[in-house]
Amino acid sequence: MTVSYSLEVANARFGGFSKLLFRWKGSIYRLLYKELIVFCGIYLFFSVFYRFLLSPTQQDLFERIALYCDQFTNSNFIPVTFVLGFYVSLAFNRWWGQYTSFPLPDNLMMVVSGNVHGADERGRLLRRTLMRYANLSSVLILRSISTRVLKRFPTLEHIVEAGFMTTHELKTFESLHSDFNKYWMPLTWFSNLASRAREEERVRDDIALRLLMDELNNYRAKCSLLFHYDWISIPLVYTQVVTLAVYSFFGFCVIGRQFLNPDKGYKGHNLDMYVPVFTLLQFFFYAGWLKVGELIINPFGEDDDDFETNQLIDRNIQVSMLAVDDMYQNLAPIVKDKHWKQRYFSIPYTLSTAAETLKPAFKGSTFDMRMSAEDLEIHQPADRPVKKQYLSVNGSEGEGLDDLLQRGKGMSLPSLLEISSYPNEKEHGNISPEENTSATNNQEQEMTLIQVPVENIKGKSPD
Repeated sequence: MTVSYSLEVANARFGGFSKLLFRWKGSIYRLLYKELIVFCGIYLFFSVFYRFLLSPTQQDLFERIALYCDQFTNSNFIPVTFVLGFYVSLAFNRWWGQYTSFPLPDNLMMVVSGNVHGADERGRLLRRTLMRYANLSSVLILRSISTRVLKRFPTLEHIVEAGFMTTHELKTFESLHSDFNKYWMPLTWFSNLASRAREEERVRDDIALRLLMDELNNYRAKCSLLFHYDWISIPLVYTQVVTLAVYSFFGFCVIGRQFLNPDKGYKGHNLDMYVPVFTLLQFFFYAGWLKVGELIINPFGEDDDDFETNQLIDRNIQVSMLAVDDMYQNLAPIVKDKHWKQRYFSIPYTLSTAAETLKPAFKGSTFDMRMSAEDLEIHQPADRPVKKQYLSVNGSEGEGLDDLLQRGKGMSLPSLLEISSYPNEKEHGNISPEENTSATNNQEQEMTLIQVPVENIKGKSPD
């Protein structure tokens, strides 16, 4: 069973994770203790062999070999950290991809419940059969990749006994010969039955039928992806490289990390502690890292943290039948909600969460930014004379729109506006600066800006 500890680590506090270190089920101790015992036994054998069974000449030879092995393990000749890190990262991404590819019928059952109509026995039969076919397909694919599911359903007769398949459907299933996995057959039955429901107008339009087919294809794609995850593994050569790197590294550590005679003055061998504490910790970390990769590379086994496939099967068939049968058109009376007459209302808190009401709502990261009084002053840029352009509707005051269009035949709109900013010398003659300023002020007060559509200008100008 999957070991869950989410509640215990919901809040980060002092010593919060220390409680998890003493668990046995699903722990690294349970996964690694046999290898650790073997390593300690081999190390103890060589230690006793060196100290009590070798002659002085043989001890000198053993010490030279130990120094060489120690130099080898303390260098980067074996990149254990690199190969382990990449391997575990690859295995973890594969593990998460397998979990997200698990075929859950939730989307499909919602579409079936909302689009396959009929409160009579025929409508109920269609909905339940459609969802039974979908669940049958997931059982068939899980049976081919999960040891737990295969032990639960060792033969197809066990699937018939469980109610996922009828005897006639079993004969149809076995009558179709194929050299490959036939998990897709129930999904084909689903699509054919959905088409029949459309003919019977249980599915009321083609859009609803298309929605059923889309969700069915998504469901089938996840079943197919699980099959390919089981078929295509991480390349064996890479798994072999990682395993050999870790085991060869600690094979040399068994000799290279021996405590040598301190009287001979070897560098780094000033103490004789008998127990290689840091070597054991290194073994625990590196070998444990390798075991994590081995654990998650295939989560469809029977390890402590492997997927609970049998419970997922039970959950899927139960909720899918409830959704399309008991919950079909089973609605509570539609009534006004509790806050119907209140425009502004607040949801109550319990005493343990009332303190959260004192916290201001988040309105943006710059909402509480402090600014000086100088930053709040409004800066007025220096006034510059702006020449405003007006077009009168008729020709009684200045140049009219028709006259302007006649003068600007073939010109663009910006060119017309430039022409309108200068008075017509023939009609107005020379105007003094004082008169021009007074006329401009009066014109700004009395006249209204007319926005001329570009289409009108284009219509006036010749091609």
